[in-house]
Amino acid sequence: MSQNNKTLTVVLLVVLVIGLVYYYLYLGQPPWFQCPVQTPGRPESKVIPNEFHLVASENLEYTQPSIVYGRTDVMTITPWLAPVVWEGTFNPDLLDSIYKPKNITIAATVFAVGKYIRFLKDFLETAEQHFFVDFTVHIYVFTDRPKEVPKVKMAPGRKLEVRSVPSSKRWQEISARRMELIQTLIKEKLQDHVDYIFCLDVDSKFHGRWGTESLGGLVAVVHPGYYRDDRRRFPYERRPQSKAYVALGHGDFYYCGGAFGGLLQEVYQLAKTCRTNFEEDAKNGIEAAWQEESHLNRYMWINKPSKVLSPEYLWQDFKPRNPEVGIIRFSGVVKNYADIRPNA
Repeated sequence: MSQNNKTLTVVLLVVLVIGLVYYYLYLGQPPWFQCPVQTPGRPESKVIPNEFHLVASENLEYTQPSIVYGRTDVMTITPWLAPVVWEGTFNPDLLDSIYKPKNITIAATVFAVGKYIRFLKDFLETAEQHFFVDFTVHIYVFTDRPKEVPKVKMAPGRKLEVRSVPSSKRWQEISARRMELIQTLIKEKLQDHVDYIFCLDVDSKFHGRWGTESLGGLVAVVHPGYYRDDRRRFPYERRPQSKAYVALGHGDFYYCGGAFGGLLQEVYQLAKTCRTNFEEDAKNGIEAAWQEESHLNRYMWINKPSKVLSPEYLWQDFKPRNPEVGIIRFSGVVKNYADIRPNA
């Protein structure tokens, strides 16, 4: 190679390096780096929100945070460094100012099958008051009684879609099919225009804010009935033959099957895995102790949630509020299971 060619090569390399540095500093990543993160078998969402790039408004004034003072009566971070969300651990105005410019869309699924349709009106009306207010929200109601879905006035940017499902003679079958239906919904309907999804029980209602503080990759809610107990008392599936098996002495928390969520692709993977494991159990004549909740707990023991919501996010109305629970945001209503479950 001649001296002139060597000089030209060096000059071109220098220009290329300078161009790349300029692109990163002033224009962002070059287009060939802007590919969505995708795991085989998972759908891509419209946008992959960057959970670690939180841009706040410079004009927003808020109380100075402290790493010395704060909640000391409860755990606020897990051993794997996931936040545990309690009242008093976050600033709602600051979080909203971070997420509002992202123009995110949140989906929610709710199953109102059989007599559970009676709870849907309260669920929808209270969701309008408290669930991601002023954000784009799409609620998907699965029911075998579409004509009985109540008319609820929804704010601009919020919509409801009814999806018909068959009824069942066993409430366990209704419960177990949820993961399959959630997986199908994400794959066929949501992947192009939804960022986050929450899967919620219909026999519940909102009492307080449920918003951007709950966003995360994979989000679990600690069950209000067991959060003070030793894990040996958790109602995990204890039979080794089941794909939902968790041995005595293992596990982190006992999570609710009635409230979970996160990024679309994370919930898709959860639903797909739980469905596959449930079907494998069925082939072997096994039904996990608490159906999809048992499989969800097994999944989240291995695949740690990136954010854990305290029992504020699914309390039980028949329980007196414990001192550490400063606010009840969402709760399961008192009901007569013998009346609403087909085979109770």
